[in-house]
Amino acid sequence: MKNALIITYYWPPAGGPGVQRWLKFVKYFREFGVEPIVYAPENPNYPLVDENFSSEIPADIEIIKQPIREPYRFAKFLSKKKTQKMSSGIISQKKTSAIEKLMLYVRGNFFIPDARVGWVKPSVAFLSKYIAENTVDVVITTGPPHSLHLIGMQLQKELNVKWITDFRDPWTTIHYHKSLRLNKASERKHKVLEAAVLKAADIITVTSPTTKKEFEMITETPIEVITNGYDVASEVDYKMDAGFSISHIGSLLSERNPEVLWKVIAEICKENTSFKDDLQLQFAGAVSDEVKQSLEKFQLLKNCEFLGYISHSEALKMQHQSQVLLLVEINSAETRAIIPGKLFEYLAAKRPIIALGPKESDIEEIIFETKSGNFFTYWNDAELKVVILQLYEKFKNGDLNILSEGIEKYSRKELTKRMASLIINE
Repeated sequence: MKNALIITYYWPPAGGPGVQRWLKFVKYFREFGVEPIVYAPENPNYPLVDENFSSEIPADIEIIKQPIREPYRFAKFLSKKKTQKMSSGIISQKKTSAIEKLMLYVRGNFFIPDARVGWVKPSVAFLSKYIAENTVDVVITTGPPHSLHLIGMQLQKELNVKWITDFRDPWTTIHYHKSLRLNKASERKHKVLEAAVLKAADIITVTSPTTKKEFEMITETPIEVITNGYDVASEVDYKMDAGFSISHIGSLLSERNPEVLWKVIAEICKENTSFKDDLQLQFAGAVSDEVKQSLEKFQLLKNCEFLGYISHSEALKMQHQSQVLLLVEINSAETRAIIPGKLFEYLAAKRPIIALGPKESDIEEIIFETKSGNFFTYWNDAELKVVILQLYEKFKNGDLNILSEGIEKYSRKELTKRMASLIINE
């Protein structure tokens, strides 16, 4: 049994996708010869909370917690709502107030690589003592926040411990990086730190092929793609939606606004009153004002239901009972590497997927290989309209189903097996 010290910011009761990747690895590690030890902040500022995740933590694993100083706590005195949105990743590039501009400038230039960088020094001191007194075979850091990789790099340097660095998202090529109002010196520092981490790590794990290609241009360190995945859950109790529901689960950011889709749906509504009567647009999670304004512009608000944040168990139920599942990624070259975690749960729900994203997105290959739906760029309005009408016709005929294949390799247990093999063979 190998002992793996996992350094993570997101841990239950955190909600949202950030917590699930390593919670699930920890859940299954022992089946594959790895004993997990989790290090997480004692007093974090989580934008989303889901108490249900706590029940998935193995009862007797060791969890170490240390205090963290959270700058976002103090930023709330300026604007609680804007701070909540920023810490959730909802950054509007179209309408940015003076307070938001100030907060972004401070965040980008005074906290490098991110607002949790103040946790690095005390964590290194604490964990150096812990590792000296306990058996740790490998240290694993997962980001964002990417400042946690600096903890791993320092521990490796001081103690010569094996170190795996896991990137759930890219670093300097992430879509919101350009929104941080970085000056040239700060931008250069980000790239220097990124390169240092990538070159120092013993193994790098990433969640998409595009991120692997980007990192291979910086380092010769071995890089493995281990995507996010889905859990083989117990039987989900659900009843199919009576209407023609198109559901999006997760945040719809300001720049993730598929106006081409709203335009196509509005056209169909004008041409087909039956479609308009049956249509249900369902949104679970934060939805930006820009998205709501677009829906209003295309006269679709009457067909919309905004549920806000829902628990993970409720999200699973919604995915299974929806007629069609919607996945949207920002139309930008920087987001080609982003594979939303919900895609894999969509696969497990076995409902038709409509996905929109940039050209050469890694999402497209997964949807194509699993035969789980259709992927469109933001310019495929004619093809998008044809597919929506085809799905609606199948819905009316009572045979709206898909026969996906090959999704098993994306199960959390199979992915944990792959991650464990890296730890054991390291």
